[in-house]
Amino acid sequence: MTEICCSPILEEPLSSADADDLAASFRALSDPSRLRLLSLVAGHGEVCACDLVETVGLSQPTVSHHLKVLTDAGLLVRERRGKWVHYRVDPDAVESLRSVLAPAHPEVLLQVGLR
Repeated sequence: MTEICCSPILEEPLSSADADDLAASFRALSDPSRLRLLSLVAGHGEVCACDLVETVGLSQPTVSHHLKVLTDAGLLVRERRGKWVHYRVDPDAVESLRSVLAPAHPEVLLQVGLR
């Protein structure tokens, strides 16, 4: 009887379309400024774009560009209120990223000493 040494990497492999979507999200997060912006929005629940410019120390056009990339990747949801645009994190999109990185079984964390 042959013993299997390892469990499958994923219980269910990603489809090509899911892999494309996830790759786009991870690409959006690969920029430190965008990662910081997402963190700020997530930490406050909802943020007006006007409040992010001074906080991150980037120009308004640069912040707008980064927010657009995050929105296009599906990580942020935007809502226009008059002349202001407010952003909030899309919890489903963030959960998708988290779930693909999390081990299928919590006991894996215990085995590698991360819990």
